[in-house]
Amino acid sequence: MWYLLAALIVGIIIGLNIPWTIPAILARYLAVSLLAGVDTSLGGLRASLEGDFDIAIFVTGFLGNAVLAAAFVYLGDVLGIELYLAAVVALGVRIFNNLGRIRRHLLKEWMGETAQPRPKAEVNRERM
Repeated sequence: MWYLLAALIVGIIIGLNIPWTIPAILARYLAVSLLAGVDTSLGGLRASLEGDFDIAIFVTGFLGNAVLAAAFVYLGDVLGIELYLAAVVALGVRIFNNLGRIRRHLLKEWMGETAQPRPKAEVNRERM
């Protein structure tokens, strides 16, 4: 765990000190692909915390989400509409859902409760 955090910090420091720019035409593609990567990473963390992590699903989800998000941007460019906003909204919702589930799991773990799934009938009653 500490190696990952150290690698992240070193990567951010190196990235901030290297003078390079992204062409404006590629900025939306990169932004949406990064959102897809963050979404998949948080989904993998959530699955790992819940004991349901599968590396094949993670890798295919990471690549598939990034390609699909970039395809939305390209299709929007071809059609002349800002279709990338649909990908941004969808990925944003998923990111916040994953963050909420991670937070709930960690809070339950911190408070000493076991993170057991609730019966489906109880979940459905709360949504009504």
